[in-house]
Amino acid sequence: MSAYWRSCVFGVAAVVSVMASSAATGESVATEQSMADFMKGNPDCVEFNDQCSICTVVDAKANCSTPKIACIKKPYVCTRRSDK
Repeated sequence: MSAYWRSCVFGVAAVVSVMASSAATGESVATEQSMADFMKGNPDCVEFNDQCSICTVVDAKANCSTPKIACIKKPYVCTRRSDK
């Protein structure tokens, strides 16, 4: 492969990588806000999920598992409430 085509391929890969990174950052900000809203609306919920991650609330903060591969995110659902 010539140097010209090799630099074109790497250039396109870099642009795609930056675009994907920007999209993921915007998505995670929206997800965090959505999670914060869910937690405010469900103060007695101590465990919830979105079909991608399982989150446990500890000291008013969500500790979530790593999202499953190729999951389709759904609205948060409380799976366990506090006994208080």
